[in-house]
Amino acid sequence: MFNPTMEAMSRDERRALQSERLKQVVRREYDNVAVYRARMDAKGIKPEDVRGVEDLKFLPFTEKTDLRDQYPYGLLAAPLSEIVRIQGSSGTTGKPIVSGYTQGDIDVWTELMARTLSAAGAGPNDIVQVAYGYGLFTGGLGAHQGASRIGATVIPMSSGNTHRQIMMIKDLGTTILCCTPSYALYLGESIREAGLTPKDLKLRAGCFGAEPWTEGMRTRIEELMDIDALDIYGLTEICGPGVSFECLEKKGMHVNEDHIIPEIIDPATEQPLPPGAAGELVFTTITKQGMPMLRYRTHDICKLDDSPCACGRTLIRMGRITGRTDDMLIIRGVNVFPSQIESVLVGLEGVAPHYLLVVDRVNSQDVLEVQVEMTEDMFSDTVGNIQSLGARIHDRIRSIVGVSAKVKLVPPRSIPRSEGKAKRVIDNRKL
Repeated sequence: MFNPTMEAMSRDERRALQSERLKQVVRREYDNVAVYRARMDAKGIKPEDVRGVEDLKFLPFTEKTDLRDQYPYGLLAAPLSEIVRIQGSSGTTGKPIVSGYTQGDIDVWTELMARTLSAAGAGPNDIVQVAYGYGLFTGGLGAHQGASRIGATVIPMSSGNTHRQIMMIKDLGTTILCCTPSYALYLGESIREAGLTPKDLKLRAGCFGAEPWTEGMRTRIEELMDIDALDIYGLTEICGPGVSFECLEKKGMHVNEDHIIPEIIDPATEQPLPPGAAGELVFTTITKQGMPMLRYRTHDICKLDDSPCACGRTLIRMGRITGRTDDMLIIRGVNVFPSQIESVLVGLEGVAPHYLLVVDRVNSQDVLEVQVEMTEDMFSDTVGNIQSLGARIHDRIRSIVGVSAKVKLVPPRSIPRSEGKAKRVIDNRKL
């Protein structure tokens, strides 16, 4: 363990710590964030009414739409002069979801990623290759910070360039790999295609997250590279990767409860559910200073497990994400909403307001196809003009949404109509 005092603390001690920290963050939010203050006032709740974790259920929820509506700085609970970094992810309307971090927030996030890597067996003698993207996306910098904190050697590869990734793994003696699970699978297959075997490499473990994956994918990755493939979870809104992590027991992801309180709620009634029940995952940050989140609805469906873990950690564990309560897709680590695609198409001459997103997994990589209906006039236009329109849509999706998609222009009235809610997504991946 990186921090045995916190990771193996007794449940009673941790609950007392959570209660004290919750009271402080509620006061911070109420005093500094107008939208939270208004919501608490509307529910008749004052900070002094929150005496501990047992009162968490009385606080209002926060949604991803709040980050969009208050973009960019409306949810800051600290002055901008104290914000040392902005991280973000794609939003629902083309603008990113951004979160402000104080130096204290960066320090906490760094420790949580240090715990994550330590749970994979990493230490000062390891070489950690970070193949997550760097930039606004939290994956690259999060893993980099954590690896530095444990004293490991870091290779900041970022994503892509598979040939060079493999060369670095082999030549530099990489022992720990950090990337999305789909890219890990692709790397494993590419390593074999290059004529290499696990005995030619020093890889020992990998921390894979940013997208949902299955036990079947884990088995295949471990077979290809002869490593321990471990699941990790995070959100930009909470702290990026490091919210929760698997240990080598591989029986659920330990939530860093001394900094983040998890809940499972019934998404319909919004009432809390007990450990073991499947429902929507909700997080409350209790040490974040820059942009704390009170009861943030992730829309991810999973279960919590409070039974003892053989690793000795007493942190509650969350299971794999089994679905979502909204229409968000995760494509190669990028959040994609149908409404984003719609915003790209609105006002474009030659297209009708009918589209379909088809997602598949080809050669271990997520592939997004956007089918767009043409108007009658465009359908009868020249091949050159149709190709030009397709290229323009492709470029706008990549620019606004942040993901590359195959654009397929289809004839008028060829996309099925619905009398109810339009079906915008076909996901063929076996998640």
